[in-house]
Amino acid sequence: QLQLVESGGGLVQAGGSLRLSCTASGDTLDYHAITWFRQAPGKEREGVSCISSNGGYTDYIGSLKGRFTISRDNAKNTVYLQMNSLEPEDTAVYYCAAEYRGRMPVGCKYYGMDYWGKGTLVTVSS
Repeated sequence: QLQLVESGGGLVQAGGSLRLSCTASGDTLDYHAITWFRQAPGKEREGVSCISSNGGYTDYIGSLKGRFTISRDNAKNTVYLQMNSLEPEDTAVYYCAAEYRGRMPVGCKYYGMDYWGKGTLVTVSS
């Protein structure tokens, strides 16, 4: 059973940066695509970015591309989300989720996830 733990959240001023980590235990991430989601106060959860199990494909939602970068280190069983030029609108609980892809290393998506972490809070002050 794959377990995911997010870390790296915190309070940062607008324009600052944070790097979130999603670390897995209980199984290898080698066969899992990873997606980051976020949920702002009073809003629905939304997809942020995803990465294929081999790291060769990444995707970003809307204007986040260019400010956020997703990457993974399968040797460390960890996926990262580097967030730069943070804005108050980025304030949210950030979750990582895994989709088992088996031996299909390409592709990722924003629905039908198999495992979820409990989230880490990011607060961006103006």
